[in-house]
Amino acid sequence: MASHTIRKVSSQGIGYSVVELNDVRHVFASAVPRQGATLDEQTKDALRTIAAVIDEEGTRGAIVHQAVFMADIGQLDQCRQIIHDFYGPELPATSYIPQRPCDGKLVSIECLGVGRHKGEVDIERVNEQMVIARHNRIAWVHCAQVVPHAHAVGAYQGAADGFVQIDHLLDSVDVRFDQVIRTWLYLGGIGETEPGGSRYQELNRARADFYRDIHFLNGRAGHRQPRRVYPASTGIGADGRGIMMSAIALRTDRDDIRAVPLENPRQTAAYDYSACYSPASPKFSRAMALSCGSYATIFISGTASITNSETQHLGDAATQTRETLDNIDALISEANLRRHGLPGLGTSLEGMGLVRVYIKRQEDYAQVRAICQHRLGELPAVYAIADVCRPDLLVEIEGIAFSSKA
Repeated sequence: MASHTIRKVSSQGIGYSVVELNDVRHVFASAVPRQGATLDEQTKDALRTIAAVIDEEGTRGAIVHQAVFMADIGQLDQCRQIIHDFYGPELPATSYIPQRPCDGKLVSIECLGVGRHKGEVDIERVNEQMVIARHNRIAWVHCAQVVPHAHAVGAYQGAADGFVQIDHLLDSVDVRFDQVIRTWLYLGGIGETEPGGSRYQELNRARADFYRDIHFLNGRAGHRQPRRVYPASTGIGADGRGIMMSAIALRTDRDDIRAVPLENPRQTAAYDYSACYSPASPKFSRAMALSCGSYATIFISGTASITNSETQHLGDAATQTRETLDNIDALISEANLRRHGLPGLGTSLEGMGLVRVYIKRQEDYAQVRAICQHRLGELPAVYAIADVCRPDLLVEIEGIAFSSKA
């Protein structure tokens, strides 16, 4: 009999949630440094805080994925060395994201730890870009910090090169790109223009070209599989002009696990957007629901204040935040999961276990955070300054939700 519980804690610079799915414990944690002025001091403080939580929750040595949000990407090599020294041979797949933490710190860190009540999760640490966690005949493949080669100039070539690199990383461990369920695409200068169009439009063109002949999930969505299937994704701005990508792939031979892309009844599917937004529409699903028996994990794509395909509440970050949360609530609702062939597996904002909140303007941070805390309660959250794909969007939110049948 499948079981599902979720416990959330948030206090003194650390937020974490503990999700029990059958005999597997998932610990999601985010930490803001509580002391220190230098990068070394702040990074070590955040890492020690996370390590204490992971140890307390019984998943010591089991951090598989980590995202480090950095105020100054010029300090990447120094930060990487600090993290290498801290973890030693137990290094997670780590992405260094050039987005400034909203609270003014030099770093903010989010991580995922996985453990079991009986037996061990088999964790293969391939390198700092790839970690594979295996349990219950399921392999979760975490790919991190994919950066285009120097010869790939411009957003189109850079994104195309990044997708090829992810493909090669996956192939090196006998995983296919069509098994990818979630991607993150961080794009510097996302709203700036190049000869082919805006950098975001060029990224979309590269993604559409790369995905053209890929049949994602290979029928795992079940008999209601939609005409088009794409991974969940976030495409968001970053400091500088670079590109960084990360991804999660799922490999299993179990026929009771479904991977169902979700669309939102309040929104036009992104891949059906008209050419006025992007000549090659963004190829992603609003969410990806992974169901196994009586519980589900829902990866929620970057979501903003859009209904149908139009931006709502121009210039008003607070109301855009509320609209965004309303969109997420509708996306993961019971009515929408039932519509997608997953009856009984819907949830609400209370089912969220982790969020990232991207805010365009620093001055909006306080009110956006207050609204999120009111609506979402205690849970691990990262707040970072980032431009959004449209100039009139001020906030974007992504996350992971969990649900189970009564």
